[in-house]
This record gives sequence, structure tokens and C-alpha cells, in this order.
Amino acid sequence: MFLNALKGTLSDGLAIDLGTSNTLIYVKSRGIVLNEPSVVAVKSVDGRMNRILAVGREAKMMLGRTPENIEAVRPMRDGVIANFEITEFMLRYFIQQVHKRRNLFRPRIMISVPSGVTPVEKRAVRECASAGASEVFLIEEPMAAAIGAGLPITEPRSNMVVNLGGGTIEVTVISLGGIVYSKSVRVGGDKMDESIMQHINRKYNFLIGPGTAENIKMTIGSAFQTEQPEEMVIRGRDLTTGTPRSMVINSNEVAEMISEEVSTVAQTVRLALEQMPPELSADILEQGIVLTGGGALLKNMDVLLQRNANVPVTITAKPLETVAIGAGIALENYSILRQVAID
Repeated sequence: MFLNALKGTLSDGLAIDLGTSNTLIYVKSRGIVLNEPSVVAVKSVDGRMNRILAVGREAKMMLGRTPENIEAVRPMRDGVIANFEITEFMLRYFIQQVHKRRNLFRPRIMISVPSGVTPVEKRAVRECASAGASEVFLIEEPMAAAIGAGLPITEPRSNMVVNLGGGTIEVTVISLGGIVYSKSVRVGGDKMDESIMQHINRKYNFLIGPGTAENIKMTIGSAFQTEQPEEMVIRGRDLTTGTPRSMVINSNEVAEMISEEVSTVAQTVRLALEQMPPELSADILEQGIVLTGGGALLKNMDVLLQRNANVPVTITAKPLETVAIGAGIALENYSILRQVAID
């Protein structure tokens, strides 16, 4: 028992937001120490993985630019592990980058997972992290987001958190330290990127890559059309001539391209509000809805949800970091950890 206490004192606790698009790591007293794309570049020989070439930002730069025997892989899909071997390598690499064997003991690790995660998926996450950890805890992303946003999760009143990630949309109501309602839809920022690529391909016979689509979304993307649309020059390949060229698109076009995904967010929130017991509804009307995740940064998303739900909507100060920060706070505080860690 003394040895376990000593380990907890001498080793860093790492909180990891293992996301579809990005992986973030939080360390006590240091905050967010790593924020890297969840991408791994792999070299193959005869169709089999031969070796890892790059991880994170360097690997993402290779997306759409690799020769035939090199592939830039996203090992996470819809918030869960799609490729166990590559996810394990990526996670171990990131942990080593942060931990760097400064301490005698391996770190305690808290990893966030989607609220609809299956037992098999939970076991896969634990196994991926266990090689570099002394203990592995799991926390549901909406709970971590609520803690990171500073919401009073242990009080007898409801708080609604909408986490808009790269792979999933999660609408959750939390009260008395537990989740009283949760709806997870496997639609997120990545689906928006795909819709932008497909729309431009179909309408303009113009081919762009996933990196360009993501840049369009982040630069001029909007949840709805506006009277003064922004414009952006994009570059790609003309499929008619087969040659590179540039073209101009505007934010109203982009709003149309991603309207289906945005509508899914609004409908999921609306459905949650319609299914709430009256007492919870009254709390949410008073407290409002809190938005977290990269999707919260889409222009006018908060305005759209406020109009649709007729409830105040606020975005956390650091929506991309909220889950990792909340997981870190839970790991540091034993009384919170006991309540929110999942089996």
C-alpha cells in the first residue's frame, strides 16, 4: 500500500484525450503538453506494414502526398480504435514524448472515451495504454468535458454538455456526478470534411484533398448562410483537364455543403431536450447548454443551436482542450476519480 502511494506521488499522472482528429495530453501543474494529429505514416512491403515513418503533425503533412508504399493512417475512427496496432504505437510514442522517463515509475493514465463505447472498445483502449502506464483509468468524454468546463457536476441539478468531436457528436446531461442522459451520434468534423470534398467534386468537377477540406471548414465554414459571405481561394486538380488550378468558394456554399451534419447536431440536441423530465428541463433552461470540442469553433454553431433549442448556449474558453483538462482534474482528485472513472 505504501509503495502504491509512493508511486502516485513520484510519477506524473497523464490525462489523454484520444480523439479521432487530435490527441491531447494534460499533465498536472503543466497543463496541455501535447496536441498532435492522430495520424501515423506507415511504410508497407507486399501489402504488410513494414515500419512507422512518422507520427502526429509530421505524419499529417504526408496525407495525400505519399508514394504507393507509404500510407498516412488515421488509426482512430468515430472516436474509437479502428487499428489497434497503430493506435498502440501512436499512444506509446506520445506518452514517451511527454514522460521521457523523468521519473522512476510509469505514469498513471486517464483516457477519455465516447459515452457509447462498447466493452470491447474499452478493453482495446486499456490495452493500448497499459504498456506505458502503472494504472489506466477511463472517463467518458462528456463527463471530462463538464469537469473541464467547471460545471457543478456533483450538485443535484442538471448540466447539458454538447461535445462536437472529429468522429462523434455527444449530447449529455449530467447531475449528481452521473450521466442521466446520453446520446452519441457518429457524425463529426471528419464527416463535414468529406461532405466538402464530395460537394466540390460533384459540382465543380474539382478534386481537393482532406487537408484542404479541413482548412476550408476551419477558415470560412459556418453553421448557416449569412448576408455577407466570406471568400477563399482553394487549389486542387481540375478533373476535366487533369491539370492543377485554383478557384474561389464562399462561406455560404460551405454552409450548404455541411448542412446535413449541422442539422444532425441540432436535431440531436432538440431530441435530448424533448426527452428530458420537467425538472431537468427547468435546470437546462436556467443553466443553458455548454459546447466543447473542435466543432464548437465552427462559426455560428452556438447561434444556430440557441435559435433551435431556445436555450442559452455558451462555448468553453478552450473547447479543443476541455476534455483533456477535465480528465486531468479528475485524475488529480481522488474523490472525483471514484465517482467518474468507468469500468
